Amino acid sequence: MGFNCGIVGLPNVGKSTIFNAMTAAGAAASNYPFCTIDPNIGMVALRDTRLYKLADLVKPERILPTAVEFVDIAGIVKGASKGEGLGNQFLGNIRSVDTIVHVVRCFEDHLVAHVAGKIDPAGDIEVINTELILADIESLDKRLDRSAKLIKTGDKATAEAMPVYNALKAALDAGRPARSVLTPETALLVKDLNLLTSKPVVYVANVSEGDISGASPAVKLVKDAAAKEGAGFVAICGKIESEIAELNELERGEFLKGLGLEESGLDKLAHAAYALLGLITYFTAGKKEVRAWTVVKGAKAPQAAGVIHSDFERGFIRAEVISYEDYIKYGTEAACREKGVLRSEGKEYVVKDGDVMHFRFNV
Repeated sequence: MGFNCGIVGLPNVGKSTIFNAMTAAGAAASNYPFCTIDPNIGMVALRDTRLYKLADLVKPERILPTAVEFVDIAGIVKGASKGEGLGNQFLGNIRSVDTIVHVVRCFEDHLVAHVAGKIDPAGDIEVINTELILADIESLDKRLDRSAKLIKTGDKATAEAMPVYNALKAALDAGRPARSVLTPETALLVKDLNLLTSKPVVYVANVSEGDISGASPAVKLVKDAAAKEGAGFVAICGKIESEIAELNELERGEFLKGLGLEESGLDKLAHAAYALLGLITYFTAGKKEVRAWTVVKGAKAPQAAGVIHSDFERGFIRAEVISYEDYIKYGTEAACREKGVLRSEGKEYVVKDGDVMHFRFNV
């Protein structure tokens, strides 16, 4: 399974610059609002050093990382929930993504105009969040009107969901996102509403080249907002990431080392979104390919097998499992088998992050 992230923010905060760096897809990046109208979409490999360490041992014909889909959604402006700036179209694009990546401008640049005329991270965040909340209120009000009629007919599903609707209404009216009151159980009851503020969020502080550590007061405002919401947070310099995107692997490593960084900001962003969605990685390793696969944390072995092919899940017999640490320690599958660290697991086995797995099935 893969997942996708929608990149949102006010116009001219650096969304398309960051998207270009991630995907090398050439999304337009210009100094005027609504340069992006239709969403640009790009697939980005999720860098995982474990995958390449396994490949060094196995020497496969190819290496296949798991992928993250990024969707560059046009800048949202005040009044978007009422259709300002093609707002309805842009908000509709957000409904289709799993995670919201909210880019906030924390850099000064007199050549790139800010729509509000000044750098104001807290104000920018409030504009976007308010528009998402207003759009959700509109969706919820329509549902409440319909639900009131259904309850009179004795509809049990609506009666069960009504307390959740009411809790959501109270939160949204108070300016709080839907995710602040939803639990995994109650979220299922209102999943069909597809509320914008129910989606997990990663805040990205887009910083200047002189602030790659994210130490400025502007960045602190974004970080504090993320902490208050329980959201993810990453500081990124869009300009530097654009330079990194043009380098080969060797040059990339040397460039990052020169900056005192272990990984790029964009890698941090992909990993933050991955963790926020509760996803983990398992691997398959053979001479044809070493590959990373994405599953939801808590998935059992048959579900993990189904990510490869539905036949694997349908005809699941068992999974042969080696922990990543053991594989690296002993070097080969055969050595792991000899040392007794290759385990045979059944249908109830809960997959662990980093497991190296081989499935036995019969259809």
